[in-house]
Amino acid sequence: MTKFARDEFDRVPQSPSRQGVHRATTAPSRPALWPVLTLGVLALAVGLLAFFIFPKVGFTAPQAATSISQQGAAKGTAPSSSPSDPANQPAASTEPSAASSTEPSAGPSTSGTPSAPAGPAVDKTTAVSVYNATTTGGLAGRVAGTVEGGGWPLSTVGNWGGLPQQSSVIFYNSPAQKGNAQALATLLRIANVVESLEIQQPLVVVLGPGYA
Repeated sequence: MTKFARDEFDRVPQSPSRQGVHRATTAPSRPALWPVLTLGVLALAVGLLAFFIFPKVGFTAPQAATSISQQGAAKGTAPSSSPSDPANQPAASTEPSAASSTEPSAGPSTSGTPSAPAGPAVDKTTAVSVYNATTTGGLAGRVAGTVEGGGWPLSTVGNWGGLPQQSSVIFYNSPAQKGNAQALATLLRIANVVESLEIQQPLVVVLGPGYA
């Protein structure tokens, strides 16, 4: 026994239940169900799209190609390779071709240009007459010296007594003298060469205005 007086805390209740300050126990929390439901609805929507919508926009083509390739593999037939596949192209030959040989041919070439036909023959034994149809004194003698220096003999050198000439001209009276007339035209730089049967001399040079 104690020496202290009894108080209210020394009273022991007759009830066996415990008394005092107690905290209320809370029930364990349950996980929320709305995330699971949301995922389920999304999965269902994706499945419906894949089943009804995708076949209409052509998403089944890869599956069809895959099934065809699988069927071909099951039958033992390999797909044919494309002609443009570089792996199936024949290797280019590095040997020189006989058709592209660069060695010169031993035979004569037949692609050469034909030779030009020979012009009329030139006979410098034919005498040439030189006439001055201008007012320039001594012109006929000077040109006659050029003709004689070219190898032709001279016939007559003087002033022109025929019709007035507008330019210098060389006359010849037969086709046999055409070569001589052309040779004189080249020597004297006269462009006008005329065949005339009225000329009594075989070759006649008439010096017209403007000849220098």
